[in-house]
Amino acid sequence: MYEGAVQDLIDELGRLPGIGPKSAQRIAFHLLAAEPADVTRLAAVLQRVKDEVKFCKICGNVSEAEECRICRDARRDLTVICVVEEPKDVVAIERTREFRGRYHVLGGAISPIEGIGPDDLKVRELLLRLQDGVVTELILATDPNLEGEATATYLARLIKPMGLRVTRLASGLPVGGDLEYADEVTLGRAFSGRRLLDV
Repeated sequence: MYEGAVQDLIDELGRLPGIGPKSAQRIAFHLLAAEPADVTRLAAVLQRVKDEVKFCKICGNVSEAEECRICRDARRDLTVICVVEEPKDVVAIERTREFRGRYHVLGGAISPIEGIGPDDLKVRELLLRLQDGVVTELILATDPNLEGEATATYLARLIKPMGLRVTRLASGLPVGGDLEYADEVTLGRAFSGRRLLDV
């Protein structure tokens, strides 16, 4: 335990996701040793993010305007929506340059253990977006874990009766991976999601 401000800084850093006590302590001491201008710049950027960044009123992605750049882009395909858990998932998919539709950010996944149910996510907003009949396909790109699967299953059951095509991202073996290290679920999904080779 440290005194006063140092311990307060370590405690606050430790509340960030993925930062354990040792990492929080390491970051705190890095900041203590940093030049005052560097710390001031970091503090200014943190404040600017809180003041200027909001969530897109259409899809829920992060944006500095009312609508994010993807929702403002007239070249995007309005008939396809890719549903993701968090804004960072939008960035991951955009990096592939494979998807040209729009997104819907749920703000998390169903997790009974953490007390997160469908009402805690942006499910109502998604249903409102689907009412006008423009969207023909919904791609469920939630994480391939227990919570992501539960969320995808819930949304599929909710939306299928609307007559939309509901698809799920394929999952399987990573490129460069070895079969012997793959778990049974991943290997099973790789088999069920196999595709024809065009040679």
